Amino acid sequence: MTKRDLTADIAVIGAGSGGLSVAAGAAQLGLKVVLFERGEMGGDCLNYGCVPSKALLAAGGRAQAFRTASKFGVASAEPVIDWAAVKAHIAGVIETIAPIDSQERFEGLGCTVVREHARFTAPRVLESDSVRVRARRIVIAAGARAAVPPIPGLAETPFFTNETIFTAPEFPKRLVILGAGAIGIEMAQAFRRLGAEVEVIEAAAPLAGFDREAADLVVAALKGEGVAFRIGAKAARVSGSPGAIVVTLESGDTVTGSHLLVAVGRTVNTDGLDPEKGNVAYDRKGVSIDAFLRSTSNPRVWAVGDIAGREQLTHVAGWHASAFVRSVLFKAATRADAPPIPACVYAAPELARIGMTEEAARAAHGDKVKITTSHFHENDRAQAERDTAGFARYMIGPGAKILGATIVGTGAGDLIQIVALAMANGLKLRALTNVVAPYPTRGEIAKRTASAFYTPILFSAGTRRLVGLLNLLP
Repeated sequence: MTKRDLTADIAVIGAGSGGLSVAAGAAQLGLKVVLFERGEMGGDCLNYGCVPSKALLAAGGRAQAFRTASKFGVASAEPVIDWAAVKAHIAGVIETIAPIDSQERFEGLGCTVVREHARFTAPRVLESDSVRVRARRIVIAAGARAAVPPIPGLAETPFFTNETIFTAPEFPKRLVILGAGAIGIEMAQAFRRLGAEVEVIEAAAPLAGFDREAADLVVAALKGEGVAFRIGAKAARVSGSPGAIVVTLESGDTVTGSHLLVAVGRTVNTDGLDPEKGNVAYDRKGVSIDAFLRSTSNPRVWAVGDIAGREQLTHVAGWHASAFVRSVLFKAATRADAPPIPACVYAAPELARIGMTEEAARAAHGDKVKITTSHFHENDRAQAERDTAGFARYMIGPGAKILGATIVGTGAGDLIQIVALAMANGLKLRALTNVVAPYPTRGEIAKRTASAFYTPILFSAGTRRLVGLLNLLP
């Protein structure tokens, strides 16, 4: 087959969040863009990750509302779940969003979209089945996929990952989940609320990397809803057939279920890219890059998103694309690691963090760190909604610098944004106290937590003496 030869200002591998943002920005700035995508436009987030998982969580949340209605004076009831209708809901959400990421839209922007697998054949050349592209710059945005651990028997046993669970033909009546990270926790709660028995197996601590007290609050909520946990347990062997799965633990105990979900992390998609032919250095974490996302071995190549070897989050991929456009197209050098990155787990209660945890802050700054905490039960909106589990915690360094924050509770992912705004712009803690939050909203929690830092100073004996003296003046 004769290949079509193309030239491009920018060639992009991968039409997920990062690749699409790079392609859209460059094309709208008048550059010639070739975009490769071997799978679905929109990548993992739209088709297998953020969007379907949040749609499933929303369905589970509505089901749970039936069970907990009595606290509002409304009769509680056990909901009737229609799995086919739930899947239709998920598919409908994806279909609604899909046009934004579609091939037609990007071709309308001026991109040449090639729905084929691309690989390097030279430092500035990519090839697929039908085209050969010589590009001034190449952006690798190939993303990541669910990691499949080398557990004996797993390859011969049917299992789900995030790429297949949302279209499961049958509802998993008893779901066993390997992994208690964000995906494992979210799916455990969603399927439990939809009526499944769920057991989670985790070798380490659930939600590792988050504030331990906050993570434990999330786990306790799932346990309260009936999710079973095996913490500190490791799968030694997997066996079974559809509808009858057996996970044998290293302890010798067995966990049985109708279905198995593997949620033990992600692995980057460097397979088949032939990065060696492009003089692109990489390791198991992704492409080796500098602070500006540029390849350390090929100055014509950049990496954005999951394959950049940093946080594997959709909003990070979007930020990487923005940093690339600023640095490369506008020549305004922008470090990809400049702003602190928030991370969220969308369980109920939600869990969000940014910057340092208390443990990390104390390790770095010792006794100079001050911790300020406020609890959701102190918030009037939370009380009105009978949803008071949670707290906000800020880590404050010398000079009232915000080192990090953890928020757990309903709306934590939204509440963390005001802290992200302050940290990204180098604002001190006092900036959060100057915000006037509408009443009653959970937004007051962000301000209350900041104000708690100043309370001991404001109402100290010295301050009272000062106010007394000032009040002697006319």
